[in-house]
Amino acid sequence: MKEKIHPDYHTIKVVMTNGTEYFTKSTWGKEGDTMNLDIDPSTHPAWTGGQQTLLDRGGRLTKFKSKFAGLGL
Repeated sequence: MKEKIHPDYHTIKVVMTNGTEYFTKSTWGKEGDTMNLDIDPSTHPAWTGGQQTLLDRGGRLTKFKSKFAGLGL
């Protein structure tokens, strides 16, 4: 195997939207960094069955709804 071509694989802390935390190994960030999730399996409609709504953080959801409002689906 070639030396120095693989990314650094280290432990990070992941904080979900409901505040629960867990540690995992990742190539993201640096050793000990914290990743805060905006959408996770406990809140996203794809995993929860669609009872909850997504937050419109950048206006993308509003743009999408207005663009396809006339389709009548």
